[in-house]
Amino acid sequence: MNNPKFSTFSVVLAAVAALSLAGCNRYEAGACAQTAKAAQDEASPSSVVATWGSGEKLTAAELDKEVGPELRKMEKEHRKKMAEARRERLDQLIIERLLKTEATKRGLSEEGLIKAEIEDKVVAPSEADIKKVFDGGADELPPGSTIDQFRERIVEFLTQKQKQELVGKLVEKLRKDGNVQVLLPVERIAVEAKGPSRGPEDAKVTIVEFSDFECPFCSKAHDTVEKVMAAYPGKLRLVFRQFPLPFHPHAAKAAAAALCAHEQGKFWELHDALFTNQKALEADQVKGYAKALGLDEAKFAQCLDGGQTSKTVEADAAAGKEAGVEGTPAFFINGIFLSGAQPEEEFKRIIDQELAR
Repeated sequence: MNNPKFSTFSVVLAAVAALSLAGCNRYEAGACAQTAKAAQDEASPSSVVATWGSGEKLTAAELDKEVGPELRKMEKEHRKKMAEARRERLDQLIIERLLKTEATKRGLSEEGLIKAEIEDKVVAPSEADIKKVFDGGADELPPGSTIDQFRERIVEFLTQKQKQELVGKLVEKLRKDGNVQVLLPVERIAVEAKGPSRGPEDAKVTIVEFSDFECPFCSKAHDTVEKVMAAYPGKLRLVFRQFPLPFHPHAAKAAAAALCAHEQGKFWELHDALFTNQKALEADQVKGYAKALGLDEAKFAQCLDGGQTSKTVEADAAAGKEAGVEGTPAFFINGIFLSGAQPEEEFKRIIDQELAR
């Protein structure tokens, strides 16, 4: 028999902890920076770390000069991961205690609260919803696949999605009602807000987004960002920077195309078209979207085919890597790093704190 309390936290806490995985990863993190730094500290700058030939030698200072940038990068990644781990655990502890407080206030057990607010509110997916999911993934299924073959998995997916949405609403309400104030210092990463932007230049909150037009998580995040921007009219500035991943064959060209459209004042229009048609990003198809948007076809083609914006794409990607971006989408909200296709509530949590500062 399933343990109700285990079910509670597998839904609520796991939903929080798993959010950081919602992205297209460039690579997995390397070795622990602390270990590398400890090894570095064992030798003084004048210490000889290698000899060869007739008296040739290499000192620790010479070695450190060469390996320094790599070590600094590793230390930066380590600090970021430590901060993320602390923040994640803090969020879990807050949720656990808010649930306990709310359950006590209602005269319920924590299991009873979750049942009332989540389990009892889940409705069976409609046939239309099941068909929509099946049709949306039909291109990736084996030939001859039928909806009945995948019905059980689709129902499970839609049910879990409902639960996660209900969890998000419950947590947001409890945090708001409980007037939760997070005082844990946050690491702010300096990222230049350079590129196509929306919103007032003097907005109190600036979101710098690094994204990839071919990344499915970025497409999902696009919809979330639109909701977030609509929820704070006139209060946010969104800056879009390019971070095409090497294993997405059309991403770099799509990024260059978006910047070519920017030169004609139509960046956001093509940005939306590229995400809408994410599985159709061949050069001719992209030129078709530009034509439909009323761009000067010859000028756009010359820009795209001539690689006029490729250096900007490369510069954006380099800036992202320097800031610690390892996958897409990645956001810096006033310098606070948010990784992956996070739910709307997570954006709002940070934005509300920044607006209140």
